[in-house]
Amino acid sequence: EMDDEDCERRRMECLDEMSNLEKQFTDLKDQLYKERLSQVDAKLQEVIAGKAPEYLEPLAALQENMQIRTKVAGIYRELCLESVKNKYECEIQASRQHCESEKLLLYDTVQSELEEKIRRLEEDRHSIDITSELWNDELQSRKKRKDPFSPDKKKPVVYLNFSRPYIVYMLQDLDILEDWTTIRKAMATLGPHRVKPEPPVKLEKHLHSARSEEGRLYYDGEWYGRGQTICIDKKDECPTSAIITTINHDEVWFKRPDGSKSKLYISQLQKGKYSIKHNHN
Repeated sequence: EMDDEDCERRRMECLDEMSNLEKQFTDLKDQLYKERLSQVDAKLQEVIAGKAPEYLEPLAALQENMQIRTKVAGIYRELCLESVKNKYECEIQASRQHCESEKLLLYDTVQSELEEKIRRLEEDRHSIDITSELWNDELQSRKKRKDPFSPDKKKPVVYLNFSRPYIVYMLQDLDILEDWTTIRKAMATLGPHRVKPEPPVKLEKHLHSARSEEGRLYYDGEWYGRGQTICIDKKDECPTSAIITTINHDEVWFKRPDGSKSKLYISQLQKGKYSIKHNHN
């Protein structure tokens, strides 16, 4: 049993001990805070100086990743440049081939038109009944150049070869030829029995059979349609492969492997300037 004085003394001792413990705890806590703060400051200085392992290891990984990605990007850039260069060269080559093909087609077209005009002129020449002197005078007048400083001379009188009384024309020889051609054609249209029969015109023979029917092409016993692969052959040239895209009444359009498009006239196939066949490869 303890009396009140002992209890009070014991209580005061406990309070003093508890206060002492709290003071020690506070001091330790402040000391720990200062130590942790100093550690953090030291680590921060190491990071700023670039010496902290926690900073150097991720930095090394990032730098390695950067080098790998830079190398990959450089290789990809070279591949893209090479691809663009190859595409450019292909476009240039395709344009040149298309130009050459169009030039050949244009040459053949102009040649066909000129041959047709020559044939018509031959028909007109045979259908006109005039003297050879008129043609000779006209040719000579075309060869000579008129001097602008020389005095005008009177045109020679041209007589048409009629058995009836003739008419004197003070016209140009070319005008007389055109008028006389028109008259003869009109007489042949209105009264065939009055006109001297014309000599038969020699038609150009077709070496091959070629025609267009309902969007298909018939050539030398075989039929060709859209989307079929053919082999085009021309004399003194290497055969080329192409795909038929369109078949019209007088022409056939096709597409080459390089993407260029060209056309062939059916008349060129008939004359044998070009030949085609099925490509089964």
